[in-house]
Amino acid sequence: MKLSDIADNAGSRKKRMRVGRGIGSGKGKQSGRGGKGQTARSGVRIKGFEGGQMPMHRRLPKRGFSNIFRVEFAEINLDRLQEAVDAKKIDAGSVVNVEALVKGGVLRRAKAGLRLLGRGELKSKLNIEVHGATKTAIAAVEKAGGSVKILAPAKEEGEAA
Repeated sequence: MKLSDIADNAGSRKKRMRVGRGIGSGKGKQSGRGGKGQTARSGVRIKGFEGGQMPMHRRLPKRGFSNIFRVEFAEINLDRLQEAVDAKKIDAGSVVNVEALVKGGVLRRAKAGLRLLGRGELKSKLNIEVHGATKTAIAAVEKAGGSVKILAPAKEEGEAA
């Protein structure tokens, strides 16, 4: 085999269609766009148009809304905390907070704070600092001999101190 013998597989590279190059090309005259009118032009906006009838997306009622003041917390369950302690990702002796969890690779990002949820079982004695926690999570941490400190939400810039 020589370098000059190497070739692509048959049909792996397809020539692009050159439109508007005469009747013999198969894509001459209107270049596959049909007759005249709006759809034959460039920059056409006809998606959802139903020939003058009220389109479906305008016939149906609007529902719900998006709260622009929504605060998104990073959430962690007790079983994930226990796994992290077992895997030595977080130190059980030090304070467990958002920064420690992100640094240990347990959470990807801090978001607006951390919320502790009560799924699973905690065996380690942990001192946890979170921005929110469920009653079952607090009870489980205290049962294991640890403590939960609820932090005040971080003040937004521009708010009065």
